[in-house]
Parts: sequence; C-alpha cells; structure tokens
Amino acid sequence: MKNKNLIGKLGLLLTAIIWGSGFTFSSMALQYFTTFQVIALRFTIAFFLLLLMNAGRLKQISKQDFIKGVTIGGILFSAYFFQTKGLEFTTTSKNSFLTAVNVVLVPFISWLVLRQNLSKNALLGALISLIGIGFTSFAGGAGELAFNFGDVLSLAGAVFFGAHIFYTDHYGDDMANWVVMLLQMGTAALLSWIAAFIFGETHMTFTAESLMPILYIGIISTLVGYGLQTAAQKFTTSGESAVILSTEAFFGMLTAVILLGEPVVFTMVLGGILIFCGILVVELKPLKEKLPR
Repeated sequence: MKNKNLIGKLGLLLTAIIWGSGFTFSSMALQYFTTFQVIALRFTIAFFLLLLMNAGRLKQISKQDFIKGVTIGGILFSAYFFQTKGLEFTTTSKNSFLTAVNVVLVPFISWLVLRQNLSKNALLGALISLIGIGFTSFAGGAGELAFNFGDVLSLAGAVFFGAHIFYTDHYGDDMANWVVMLLQMGTAALLSWIAAFIFGETHMTFTAESLMPILYIGIISTLVGYGLQTAAQKFTTSGESAVILSTEAFFGMLTAVILLGEPVVFTMVLGGILIFCGILVVELKPLKEKLPR
C-alpha cells in the first residue's frame, strides 16, 4: 500500500510538472492562434483521442451522466477561457501563480453550495494567499501597482477551476472516469468553437511552429495530464493531491523563465511562496491532529 501511495504521489508530481509547463506552451500557442482557437484545438484533440479509445462504450453513458458531464465541461471551458485570455495581458509566471489560488477557493465554494462549515485553516489560508496575490501583483517596481486586466482574468479563471474541482468531485463519484473526461472535453471543445465563430476567430494557419505548442497542450497537458491525475488520485488522499498539484505554479514559473526568458522578480517570487503557504494551510491538517495521543 505504501508503494502505491508513493506511485500516486509521483504521478501527481508529474501531473503538476505537465500542467505547469502547459502555461508556457499556451503562451507560445497564443502567438499563432486566438484565445478561443487555442482552447478549442486543445480540447478537440483530447476529445477525439478519447472518442477513439472509447467508441465501443458510448451506449453506457446515461442521460443523467450526460447532463452532469456537460455541466462540468461548461465550467472547465470557462476556467480555461479566463486563464488563457489572461495570458494575453499578463506574464506566464503571474498567470500560473494566480491560477494556483483555485485550491484555496474550493472550501468556500463548498460552503456556498453545500453550506459546509468553513474551517479556520480555510480562512487563514485564504488570507495568506490574498497577501501573496498582492505581492505577486506589485511586480512592476517599487510603488508601482502592476495589477492589470490579465491578473483579474487569471483570478476569474482560478474561481472557475475551483468550481471545476468541486463539481468534478460532487458529480463524478458515481461516473466512470472515461465518461467524465469524454463529456467535459467534448463540451469544452464545442463551446470554444461556438465562441470562436461568434467572435469571428475562424481563420487559422497551421505551420510546424504553430502545431508544436497546440499538440503539446492538447495531448500532453490535457489528455495525459487529466488522465494521469485521475489515475494517481486513487492512491492518495484529496489533501495530498491538492498540495502536490498546487506545485504546478512553481513549475509554470520555472518553465517560463527557462523557455521564454521571463525575468525573475523578487516580489512575484515572494507572492508565489505566500500563495503556496496559503494552500498548505488549507489542505494540511493542523499539527496537533497529527501528533500521537
């Protein structure tokens, strides 16, 4: 059992690395495609690969499962829309750090929807993370407020990612993993293409340079990342999973610095550390609960 738990943790760490690097490749893809095109292409690639792998089992999807899956997919589309749109106006590093706040938001969403009591850890973690967001946003220099439109969009994306985590857990317990993934990917892809058509973002030019980041985020970040997360979480607790997956913010900043040459700003690093500490406060049990009695 311990070996399976270790394998699960390593799987989630790999997922965090994959998702973290996805910020950089999404930023690269936006050099060739619009926001809706990037989202549509990534989910379309994942959807059709899933469809090919599960073509013989489609009749197993019930009407109730379909409604739940479409709901989760709609939330996922909203999350990626705000996150990817935010990348147009802010740096990849800040976008990845601000997106990490979604883990802190999950307890508040549970409180709003299910009226579950908020723990002191959740409130303290949220406060620490908010302070971290403040430091992250003052990245333009001493006394200069650098909280921009892209940061607001990134935070909106974090809210929807938190809602996605909640509703996936709330609805997905009685659904097969492949059903959840297929329906949410298909819904997100369809909504993205509709939005691209409405906003006139239908013209696309494919080149070897533009295909590379799209294929990476479609196959690696979306299909492999979500598939790996689903499998690895079976061997870990939800608290362990949340903490490990939150490290995607660090890997997002790291890959942005290495591949895109983004500057390392002290206030942004400090803000990221505080956001991560806030996540730890929310997800880890108090020390006194861990000590032997």
